[in-house]
Amino acid sequence: MRPMRLDMAGFTVFRDETTVDFTDADFFALVGPTGSGKSTVLDAICFALYGTVPRWGGARGLANALAPSATEARVRLVFESAGDRYVATRVVRRDGRGNVKTANAGLQLMPPGFDVTKLDTGLSPEDLGEVVAGTPAEMEQAVLAAVGLPYEQFTSCVVLPQGQFADFLHAKPATRQQILVNLLGLGVYEDVQKRATERAGQAEAKLEAVDRMLAGLTDVDDAALAAATAQVERMRELSGAVAAAVPERERARAAAQEATAALAALDADLAGLAGVRAPDGVAEVARAVATARAAADEASAAVALAEEREEKLRGELAAAGDESTLRLLLRGHGDRERLAGEAETVRAAVGAAQAEHDAAVAALATAREAAARADADLEAAFRAHEEAKATDQAVALRAHLSDGATCPVCEQTVARVPAVPAGSAVAAATAAGKAARSATKAAQALVQERDAAARDLERVLVHARARADQLSARLSELDGQLAGAAAPAALRAALDEHARLRRALDEAATAVRAGRDAARRARGASDTAEDRLRAAWRGFDAARDGLARFGPPAADRDDVAGAWATLVGWAGEQVRQRRTERVGLAASVVEAETAATAVEERIAGLLATAGLPPDDDPVRAVAVASERAEAERRRLQERREQAGELREQRAEHERRARTARALAGHLRANNFERWLLAEALDLLVDGASRILRELSQGQYDLVHDKGEFFVVDHHDAGLRRAVRTLSGGETFQASLALALALSEQLAGMSTTAASLESIVLDEGFGTLDAATLDTVAATLESLAARGDRMVGVVTHVPALAERIPVRYEVRKDARTARVERTGL
Repeated sequence: MRPMRLDMAGFTVFRDETTVDFTDADFFALVGPTGSGKSTVLDAICFALYGTVPRWGGARGLANALAPSATEARVRLVFESAGDRYVATRVVRRDGRGNVKTANAGLQLMPPGFDVTKLDTGLSPEDLGEVVAGTPAEMEQAVLAAVGLPYEQFTSCVVLPQGQFADFLHAKPATRQQILVNLLGLGVYEDVQKRATERAGQAEAKLEAVDRMLAGLTDVDDAALAAATAQVERMRELSGAVAAAVPERERARAAAQEATAALAALDADLAGLAGVRAPDGVAEVARAVATARAAADEASAAVALAEEREEKLRGELAAAGDESTLRLLLRGHGDRERLAGEAETVRAAVGAAQAEHDAAVAALATAREAAARADADLEAAFRAHEEAKATDQAVALRAHLSDGATCPVCEQTVARVPAVPAGSAVAAATAAGKAARSATKAAQALVQERDAAARDLERVLVHARARADQLSARLSELDGQLAGAAAPAALRAALDEHARLRRALDEAATAVRAGRDAARRARGASDTAEDRLRAAWRGFDAARDGLARFGPPAADRDDVAGAWATLVGWAGEQVRQRRTERVGLAASVVEAETAATAVEERIAGLLATAGLPPDDDPVRAVAVASERAEAERRRLQERREQAGELREQRAEHERRARTARALAGHLRANNFERWLLAEALDLLVDGASRILRELSQGQYDLVHDKGEFFVVDHHDAGLRRAVRTLSGGETFQASLALALALSEQLAGMSTTAASLESIVLDEGFGTLDAATLDTVAATLESLAARGDRMVGVVTHVPALAERIPVRYEVRKDARTARVERTGL
């Protein structure tokens, strides 16, 4: 797997959209300060492919994918694997409850030669190629097929986390053994042991089942098969004998059935001929038809006379005039007489109301004159009061004081207001003013009262005049309607004549309805009689048609009674002739039945000899018995074959149970696991030694003894020494060789073809001295120069980064982290 391009948005520290282009970066470094987001770039690659990151602790750490306060994170990785180019996409969202879930995940196979730079033009997902996986559940298998490595092996072969190189190199044998078990997946053999135990149990259970089935197959010996074969032969012989006898029986039965059918047909003819009887009352049917027809004609004539009289009365009633018009004119005479009396009464009421209104108007004028005089007296009293006050100021002032008030002149408190002296002009003027005011109020009240009375009388007068005008207009209208009309007496006489004619017309209509009812009843009686006649002829025709095969004589269609008499006489003669023929036909039936019984007894004897019960269909019975015998023989043969197959199955199940038990026993032994781990360690050390020899320019080989690692120093006469004696740079070379060899071993154990086209080392180099760092840099350059994979390094050490041709500088501010490519 070789990454080509990585796009991130909202992913951990990369809040804003960020793109990292690895297209031509064969040897690169991710550089930047600690905490700037260098390792997050590798996290994004892992997340795009597998949906999790090593330092999250599994899929439960999905919330770590979101940048702080972000609601969505998007990661898209374009990579090459085994010559194909893919794009993996994952989208994570936070819902309204704060839960973080994967909203979308997909893997697409891009078309050959697809230009990655086109991703910046806003292509739709459909333009990126064939969809290999479209849901998170489909991604795991699709990524495994594309990359060739599951998640655990990918993080051990492609993206190598910090601190694991030297740990594995310096680990104790037991610890290293457990690491190999975990990384190389040797725990699968424990699963194999469990599966072997389960299969052994299943095989033993099947073995028991086969033994039980064989115990039920004890009646399949040669004697039983010979007896079944003999029974089949006997049934074949019986089938031939019955097959020869059955046609003879069928002929005898056919002869007996033919004779019996002829006798039954003759008896049926006799019954049909003997049953010919004329129906009761057939002679009276024709007479009833004639009587009913005459009664119907008479009723029709009576209806015609009644209808003629009714039509005459309708004409007279129409000539007498419109009854509703006469009633309207008579009602108009009554209305005029009533309204004339009412108009006279209203005119008298108008005169009385006019007189009362005139009197009220005069009284109102008088009251208004008295009110004017009272107003003048009040004005004079007011002037006199003012003149008196001007003359006697003290008395005037005293009128406005009260006990305890302050004097407006001297501003002293007045304990008690002195009484007004007798004969004071002010007192006299005040009394006169009060009297004048009372008179004025009384005069104004009288004016209001008489004004209200005058208004009420005026409304009464207006209403009376309006009613008089209405009555006058109605009388004029009635006079116009009654102009030229007859007098009331003449109108009443015309209405009486109308009533008489209407009564006569009702009587005539009643007579018409009664006549029509009588005519309907007469027609009904006639139809009934006709129906009886037709029924009599239908009965005759049915009886004659039933005897048509005997050739009955012709019938007179004008006399139903005579036709019946002729038919009955002819049928009696036919009965006498056929009774003579019946005697010989009955004897033939007895003879044919006796012959059929003899053949059936012979067939029953054949069945009884073979041990079969009597049967109406002996061919079928023998065929069923033959089939049963054949089936029994086949059953015995099948059971013999089944027994043979079961014996073979028993041998196979016994072999499988023995093999599975042996395999489970071997896998339970500790020696196998130690041997397997020793073999794996031999392969691992051989591969690591080859890589270390190349990285160290041929100085070192790596060996192991009893689980401990040693190096052979070819620059020191092949001296063998412990790996702990290596310098920092040499330790890095040995650890890197082990990591590369381990990745190759893991790839070899993968169930799919792994494509190890890149390796990224997330290792801390800050603790190395200058010489060791130089060795590490040279080792990485040598690894990159091999040209078999992309090499990436995550570091914040400038001295190491400067020696790497392509650098991606990761910077972080208060909002987001950014990646900028520098170098070549």
